[in-house]
Amino acid sequence: MLGQLAERATELQVPVTVVTFEPQPREYFSPQTAPPRLTRFREKVEALRRFGVDRVVSVRFDSRIAEMTPEAFIRQILLDGLGVKYLVVGDDFRFGRDRAGTFAMLQQAGDEHDFPVVNMHTFDIKGARVSSTRIRDALASGDLAAAEALLGRQFRMSGRVAHGDKRGRQIGFPTANIHLHRAATPVSGVFAVEMFGLPHEPVPGIANVGTRPTVDGTRTLLEVNLFNFSGNIYGCHVQVEFLKKIREERRFATFELLKEQIEQDVVKARVYFGL
Repeated sequence: MLGQLAERATELQVPVTVVTFEPQPREYFSPQTAPPRLTRFREKVEALRRFGVDRVVSVRFDSRIAEMTPEAFIRQILLDGLGVKYLVVGDDFRFGRDRAGTFAMLQQAGDEHDFPVVNMHTFDIKGARVSSTRIRDALASGDLAAAEALLGRQFRMSGRVAHGDKRGRQIGFPTANIHLHRAATPVSGVFAVEMFGLPHEPVPGIANVGTRPTVDGTRTLLEVNLFNFSGNIYGCHVQVEFLKKIREERRFATFELLKEQIEQDVVKARVYFGL
């Protein structure tokens, strides 16, 4: 889709523009049951930048947008707001109040206002449609290979390294604590990972994504213990790439049992990296 946009943008001498909604519609209508995001807004922008996107237009999804008729959406957002010259949408794109807007309506508007409308057809892998739901299911089950095949890349999460409670340091496993700023995460458990955004990247390590039930944690954190690395990285914005799931997060009766399990997890992760 992005390649097609870039090619036509060069011909038409217009910027490659991607439109997104914040919050996502399902988060607006059902915040408690909305599925976890595969990418936060910042991660999405960073990824799009790597693919030559010139502009990202973030439309605030609020009551005004939710109640906007399809005709008003076309006029106010696409024509008056963006001055669209060429439009590409997914094959399941619906818009406007009650999701009444259809691809046929966009085509009709394109005919009337002289902009082509292209429908990106379903993309199949192994006989099934690639979708965010299918990717989330693969991540939730720990099938990172399947998630990579569907995404076209390894799954990553990013954030800024912050000070934690130093519990890991007390038992010999200092961690980089990364606040995820997510209501829910698509992965949880213990993983072999690589961290990017540091000198001599990538740096291998082991990560836990979860609430740390053994110490009565409540907020979801990403904690990474890096192998063969030392240095002050507080404040660094990093990306963590998930390579192999080691186990699920679980509660241990004592801190000592947790330490013993972490030692076993670290061995498995270091073997995975050949260390």
